[in-house]
Amino acid sequence: MSAAGPRRGSALWGAAKQRMAQAWGDHASGAVLPDIARRPHTASADVSGAPILRVDALRKRYGDQEVVRGLSFAIHRGECFALLGPNGAGKTTTLRCCLGLVDPDGGTIELVGEPVPKAARAARVRVGVVPQMDNLDPDFTVRENLIIYGGYFRLPREQLDQRIPRLLEFAGLAGKAGTSIRTLSGGMKRRLTLARALINDPDMLILDEPTTGLDPQARHLIWDGLRQLLKQGKTILLTTHFMDEAERLATRLAVIDHGTMIACDAPRVLLEQHVEPEVVEVYGEAARSWAEVRGRALCNRLELAGETAFCYATDAAPLLADLATRTGVRSLHRPANLEDLFINLPGLELRD
Repeated sequence: MSAAGPRRGSALWGAAKQRMAQAWGDHASGAVLPDIARRPHTASADVSGAPILRVDALRKRYGDQEVVRGLSFAIHRGECFALLGPNGAGKTTTLRCCLGLVDPDGGTIELVGEPVPKAARAARVRVGVVPQMDNLDPDFTVRENLIIYGGYFRLPREQLDQRIPRLLEFAGLAGKAGTSIRTLSGGMKRRLTLARALINDPDMLILDEPTTGLDPQARHLIWDGLRQLLKQGKTILLTTHFMDEAERLATRLAVIDHGTMIACDAPRVLLEQHVEPEVVEVYGEAARSWAEVRGRALCNRLELAGETAFCYATDAAPLLADLATRTGVRSLHRPANLEDLFINLPGLELRD
């Protein structure tokens, strides 16, 4: 293998492009995406003020089960929109419909100004995708993975040579260009997958659980990169099970379950609407008895989960004063967060 990367027309190049096509969902037809070098690729191509993604009354059924039921939302340029919900809520199916990887049974989708699924391939040229599972090619180096992916968009080689060093710097992988994928840590692979999603300078990024399985340090590095992209005006659609991730990054979030919208607004607005501002967690061997005898009378609401009592209050001072006189219990006083929203949001069913 030459230092310049895999040669076009070689067997390895062909196999790699086939794997990339399968990752995008184009394997059924073997089609190549439109030549990005020959079509306008600027934000001004969209109608001024129009959402970058608009989903209206989306429905999708698999057999007898309707997994998306009339879902509607719009995402505007420069915002991070988080799609949250328990397992089986319909998040991944919604993403696949938005990308044109599966056909909806009802409703309309417009992505970067293109109707989906009718013009899904044209839309995907202007979108970057970070899938839930890494699909980097282990046969190639870090740089070669980016070259192959850029070739899938038919980006000119001179443009790739200029863009790849910047992307590796952004991902904190500037010294890893010639490194085999097999030797990278999980965090490095996720950062490379994010850099790869930017190879076509997309208008929008779609991230499906981008930090699942990463340690806290790696997650923070990913978050820093995403914040940089938002400052640059990129638009992000994010699905995540980490509530702190959504709270740190999301401009707005939508909570869905069984394919239905439960709530949609800015994180702080949703918290103010559905959760008291202060939370006291009480735990210890006497926590349950204290909760029944004293706790419920001292707070707005109290939820028991195992041996922990979650006390939700507008003013936590009476709770804290009472707890200071008790033995056999410990407590943690904190502001409400998105995990509390999930516990308390009407209509949301938490499950594995």
